[in-house]
Amino acid sequence: MDVAWSQAGPVMVVVAFAVAGGMAAYVVRRLVFPQLQRAAARTAGTADDRAIVALEKPILLWGMLLGAHVGVSTVPALAAQAHGIQQALEVVLLISASWTVGGITADVISSRTADANLPSANLIPNLARAGVLMVGALVMLQQLDIQITPILTALGVGGLAVGLALQDTLVNLFAGIQLLVSKQIRVSDFIRLSSGEEGYVTDITWRYTTIRQLPNNYTIVPNAKLSSAVTSNFTMPDPEQSVPVEVGVSYDSDLEQVERVTVEVARQVMQTVEGAVATHEPFIRYHTFADSSINFSVILRGKEYTARYLIMHEFIKRLHARYRTEGIEIPFPIRTVILKQGAGDAAQLSLRAGSGEGAGGQPAE
Repeated sequence: MDVAWSQAGPVMVVVAFAVAGGMAAYVVRRLVFPQLQRAAARTAGTADDRAIVALEKPILLWGMLLGAHVGVSTVPALAAQAHGIQQALEVVLLISASWTVGGITADVISSRTADANLPSANLIPNLARAGVLMVGALVMLQQLDIQITPILTALGVGGLAVGLALQDTLVNLFAGIQLLVSKQIRVSDFIRLSSGEEGYVTDITWRYTTIRQLPNNYTIVPNAKLSSAVTSNFTMPDPEQSVPVEVGVSYDSDLEQVERVTVEVARQVMQTVEGAVATHEPFIRYHTFADSSINFSVILRGKEYTARYLIMHEFIKRLHARYRTEGIEIPFPIRTVILKQGAGDAAQLSLRAGSGEGAGGQPAE
């Protein structure tokens, strides 16, 4: 019995210290953390709220590890094994703390961009988490009495070989960082690549950028290609976009009447169609004496790029109906054909595209 107690007694003491540490941590979590959460709720940002929630989860484990560490130090029977046991406890504590602090760091970075109404990407939070974990690993090796200087030297020497082997990956990584730092392309921006793909940027990772196109499919673009491509960003510097619509009217039209009627319809569209800028004053500009019509542009305005589709749809539909009411003609393309007969006799036929009729209503041959 004495032998059994001499073997199990020190272990029971350490367990008792661990339980006591866990109970103390539980009391702190029940009494202190609610006060911290209420104080954080009164601040403007959400970073402190998230940090407190993240710290609340592992505090029981940390309390038990610290209690066990103190217990090992106070039991003389474990003096020979105390150093090894304490190192093991410290390693577990460092792993847990590094993982928690890395998660908090990434979460705080994401919340900062959200609090500032800025789009966020996964690249920077993931790099921050990886940096914290790397520092934690180095501290853990130091606690295990492993010299990290030779390791850092070896990593420096081997970095060249790794860099050559992972050249494409590193190029995409630094291209992604450059995209985020320059802020020329951000998450949620609507962009169009020089190759023709267009859509909303949904994420920028360490290797590629994801674009959600309007048909609701993803286009995956390596960061290096995106950073070197000619890209149109329809969200910067302002998401509002001009919506030009090309129209043509007959040469017989009264251009003053055409301008007045067109602007009235355009103004009504601006006031009633979803996605249109109600404060915008639409206008038209004549620009071409075409073969069959006088052409002009109607300048409307949408709150974002994709709003143009509904605006153009409603404008064309309402303008067509109004022109019909006002007697304004939108002409078909017209061609004049000269048919030579005999020694210089000519018959002139005016052909209307799609009608197949010549002069006098007779079919043309």
